[in-house]
Amino acid sequence: MNNLNNELNSGAITSGDNVSFWIDSTSILACDKPDRNIETEVLIIGAGIAGLSTAYNLLKKGKKVVVVEDGFIGSGETGRTTAHLASALDDRYYYIENILGENAAKLAAESHSAAIDEIEKNVTELNIDCSFKRVNGYLFLHPTDKEENLDKEYNATLKAGLKTNLLNSTPVIAGGESMRCLEFANQAQFHILRYMKGLADAIVALGGTIYTEAHAENISKKGATVNGFDFSAQHIVVATNTPINDVVTMHTKQHAYRTYVIAGKVAKGSIPYSLWWDSGDVESKWVSQPYHYVRLENFDDKYDLLIAGGEDHKTGQSDEEGISEFNRYDRLEIWTRKYFPQLDEITYKWSGQVMEPVDSLGFMGKNPGDDNIYIITGDSGNGMTHTTIGAMIISDMITGVKNKWEEIYSPSRITLNATGDFLKEAGNMASQYLDWISVQDLQNTADLPAGEGGILSSGLRKIAVYRDYDNSLSAFSAVCPHLGCLVKWNSDEKSFDCPCHGSRFAVDGTVINGPAKSDLGKIHIK
Repeated sequence: MNNLNNELNSGAITSGDNVSFWIDSTSILACDKPDRNIETEVLIIGAGIAGLSTAYNLLKKGKKVVVVEDGFIGSGETGRTTAHLASALDDRYYYIENILGENAAKLAAESHSAAIDEIEKNVTELNIDCSFKRVNGYLFLHPTDKEENLDKEYNATLKAGLKTNLLNSTPVIAGGESMRCLEFANQAQFHILRYMKGLADAIVALGGTIYTEAHAENISKKGATVNGFDFSAQHIVVATNTPINDVVTMHTKQHAYRTYVIAGKVAKGSIPYSLWWDSGDVESKWVSQPYHYVRLENFDDKYDLLIAGGEDHKTGQSDEEGISEFNRYDRLEIWTRKYFPQLDEITYKWSGQVMEPVDSLGFMGKNPGDDNIYIITGDSGNGMTHTTIGAMIISDMITGVKNKWEEIYSPSRITLNATGDFLKEAGNMASQYLDWISVQDLQNTADLPAGEGGILSSGLRKIAVYRDYDNSLSAFSAVCPHLGCLVKWNSDEKSFDCPCHGSRFAVDGTVINGPAKSDLGKIHIK
């Protein structure tokens, strides 16, 4: 049995200059590193909420479980969430009903509601101090959306079995007295990393093992290689935000987006604890129709923290709209102050990555073509509940229990009614390969200031370069090792991002987001 340690600082798990509130306000959880070959019943790759929820469920069912994490517990996208717990989905229920059918919409509503209940049960049974609260959520129209769509969503949610009310005003927000909204009862919120600490403690107490700084590769039906050691298992769960075991199949069914978050203090008691979402920009060039989302979190005795997110774009493609990553924060602040003028100065800002499935629902279950490899991905903007659903489905599958949500979330499903969105996303992805002809940020390395990166052409070769603050220059192949797209420089996160499938690489070329499995190749330049 290994120990959980808390001595690391937040800088150990962040790239760029941005640190999420959750990471800043919580000790980072590290465990032992692998030092030998391991044999277990279930090997789980990834120690975010998907991996730890699955591990906890399986341990309660009597399975022997080992979790391996490339970084630290919650150091991936889990630590960058805003931790909304909602059965209000970021794709409308009337859309899900149209694409997947009325029964699928009912099962989606039921499963996300059950996921909130599951998290609440874990918090209660494990006595986790994570500020879990039941709150109401309010969906109001984006200026580009139509009033009739709110009525359609109201009717669709009622058919799906949710408790919703159509209100003539939107509580709290400035101007809300003349803005209709859809109220969702029994939503919730929590402090994600404190919840993760509770799950990790429970996993160790039940006899599970967690390894951190443990890089998994060569994933197969027999297990994986972890830091050079053989980890063999009867079942393998890949819970890594985007699957790193699959090269093509799943990456045609979902697409990576960056999303931005700001947080600032408001006087305690000036805003009631609730969730707010606008309905999304229906005129956006992006298939996902990005929306804004807001909640509160306790800060201290005098203040709460208002946390707002949005301004999404496809990973590696912020320039497609002529809006830089930094300007996205400015736009988000303007939007937030418009509706929440109580907001004080911005204390935190960070960004995260979400995988948007083409038909609105996540992919949780057996990896296509495999009998004993399972995946949890396609979480969209409902990552906390989607991953919890995935943990419930997969723990049932491994223990031979039929789960009624298994089919609608199957990674092997094909949704013909979503062909239009699929073709739009596929066309966008294919167009990125034209960067081989045109992409170049720099004429020469002398143009590159300290702390910045870019793409340089040398004949037919494309080179990713970064100048450190000590003025040293690093250079790598700009070709993503996943499927050959050219990476783009992300000045906000200080990373090189692939615009095709969302792989991301640190300034030293190491891979920090899949689906790429290997680092950018180093190049020596004079």
